[in-house]
Amino acid sequence: MIRDAVRRLRGGPRDLAGVDPVTGLPDRWAFFAAVGRGDALDGVLLLGLDSFREVVEALGHAMADRLLAAVAERLRAHLPPGDLVTRLDGDEFAIMVARGGEVEGRATAERAGQVAALLAEPVVLDGLPLDVSAAIGMALYPEHGDDPQTLMRHADTAMAQAQSGAGVALYSARADHHSAERLALLADLRAALGRDDDELSLHYQPQVELATGRVVGVEALLRWRHPERGYVQPARLVALAERTAVMRQVTERVLSEAVAQAAAWRDVGLAFRVSVNVSGRDLHQNGLVEGIAARLTAHDLPPDGLQVEITESALMIDPPRAVDAVHRLARLGVGLSLDDFGTGYSSLRHLRRLPLTEVKVDRSFVLGMAADPQDAAVARAIVGLGAELGLRVVAEGVEDDATRRMLADAGCGLAQGWLFAAPMPAAAIPSWLTRYDAARHPVAGTGSGVAQGGK
Repeated sequence: MIRDAVRRLRGGPRDLAGVDPVTGLPDRWAFFAAVGRGDALDGVLLLGLDSFREVVEALGHAMADRLLAAVAERLRAHLPPGDLVTRLDGDEFAIMVARGGEVEGRATAERAGQVAALLAEPVVLDGLPLDVSAAIGMALYPEHGDDPQTLMRHADTAMAQAQSGAGVALYSARADHHSAERLALLADLRAALGRDDDELSLHYQPQVELATGRVVGVEALLRWRHPERGYVQPARLVALAERTAVMRQVTERVLSEAVAQAAAWRDVGLAFRVSVNVSGRDLHQNGLVEGIAARLTAHDLPPDGLQVEITESALMIDPPRAVDAVHRLARLGVGLSLDDFGTGYSSLRHLRRLPLTEVKVDRSFVLGMAADPQDAAVARAIVGLGAELGLRVVAEGVEDDATRRMLADAGCGLAQGWLFAAPMPAAAIPSWLTRYDAARHPVAGTGSGVAQGGK
């Protein structure tokens, strides 16, 4: 019986195999053995701590181990004795839930809620409160599998769903299909990156100086038209790649094309500043700064002709390494923009610490400015803060003239959005500029339509 197995595992000597040395919990092999017996099993929970990596990077492995031990003790002390709590690896724990009634799955669902509540309170170590919230995936026995491997695979699929924001998720065949589909799409992306065709292409969205109407820069945006699936949404493309090594290939492709295009434009008198997005994975990879420097030299492009956009979430993955990379880029002379500003919790700290040249007001505030006084107040506050700190401020998602006027009145420097232009291929930029320059007087003030040199 499961209770007997649990009693033997919990009561045995700590130096026997099958016990995790950090937490004192049974390990993955003990878990698989107990689940394999299947007696009175209701389901399994798989949970991963949300902020464990940040604890490791900021406080070290010793403190991280203490956090794991504290989480283990909290789970062990508050869950029923019939359940088996185990540590699998890293920040992942698994719980074998014993059946508690006639209704299959009820005990597992109840336990998931109980675990979420247990982890809602921080763990305090040396006076420092540490967040221990987790993504929790559920798989039910025998509905989602009658062997340990299948149950764990399905619980892992559910945990991936929970990590997208739900917090707790129950396995579904549809989610499993999406996981297989994601792997296939990732393989297609990797193959497309290895070909020199137009399946992947860069589009550029102009950035307009609100005070003068001049076009002073463009943002490079990757677009993917899959031969069978059609247009792949940019957000899906990034989500697909950013947790894998493919992200580095994506960034290298974008950097190579964007730097070459910026140099080509300069050769014909269009001195655009070209902005390129980089991910957290890019910031933490060796060779990013050296690769950018080599590309600038190869195309004889001044460093201020390129701007790197980073997000707050990218900085938080590994703050020391990310900050080091950002400072090295600044020393190179490349502009640095903090993207999606206002959506993170540590923005002010980043503004003080980082050698930024620009902040971008997140489109979620800009889109609602004309209709929502609170969004307008947030956008104005960000513009004012940027000005006080001597930073250029760009508003994303400007789609109507009322919003443009509100931003200009607030002192915002630049804007981009569909009011001015949608992202377009590089070949379309010259003809768009001709039309824009001829018609821009009703949109903004007088002046040259194209920036000639400088920022």
